[in-house]
Amino acid sequence: MDTVRYVTAERVAHLTLDRPDALNALTPDQRDHVIQLLGEASADPGIGAVVVTGTGRGFCAGADLRGGSGATAERVPGDVARTIRLGAQQLVAAVLDCEKPVIAAVNGTAAGLGAHLALACDLVLAAESARFIEVFVRRGLVPDGGGAYLLPRLIGPHRAKELMFFGDALSAPDAERLGLVNRVVPDADLAKTARDWATRLAAGPTRALALTKQLVNASLDTDRAAAFAAEAAAQEINMTTRDAQDGVRAFVERRPPEFRGR
Repeated sequence: MDTVRYVTAERVAHLTLDRPDALNALTPDQRDHVIQLLGEASADPGIGAVVVTGTGRGFCAGADLRGGSGATAERVPGDVARTIRLGAQQLVAAVLDCEKPVIAAVNGTAAGLGAHLALACDLVLAAESARFIEVFVRRGLVPDGGGAYLLPRLIGPHRAKELMFFGDALSAPDAERLGLVNRVVPDADLAKTARDWATRLAAGPTRALALTKQLVNASLDTDRAAAFAAEAAAQEINMTTRDAQDGVRAFVERRPPEFRGR
């Protein structure tokens, strides 16, 4: 049975983790499949936005540790670092580097790597019943999947340390209050809200959105001079697109623009 469903409709790619009995914990094969699908959506000119969600009570409970060789297995120095680089970090990078807006529709528990998968997305919608858990400390582990990179940038180092040091579950309303979530909606409205947001994004200027995402993400790691240079370069690139040219003409002609994702 395919445990990662991928469906496209109206220029939106819907990527659904479908292993509800395990709260959608990711096996290495599933994780690699998600990375592949995000890469395909990024490169597909027919896709304008991506929605990532799960089935059942969980969005994603993180990496499936039960399927591995176990903490007591003999390891060669470098094995762990290599596994993290090629696994959890690649997954989060696939979201951050996707050239299309990625929406997380967090339907339930998002724990460990699952929380970081959600927080790496460009927009985060959460059902009222959703929870976010930095579960690593409960297992005596260091956060992976870019958590120590993402969280401080979203909520500051003190709040990030509180979540990571204690590993307490964070409710969806509290996550919204901290700025980790864009909007909390009733459980029954989550899929529709995600679909509506994605449809709006998919109807927008795809290349302008991609460049905007790139600028915002890079701004967190650069100085003002580099940020301004990147902005100027992005403007130069974007003004060659059909969407930008039609957008300017539409303004002059006082009509709605007709974006084609080109």
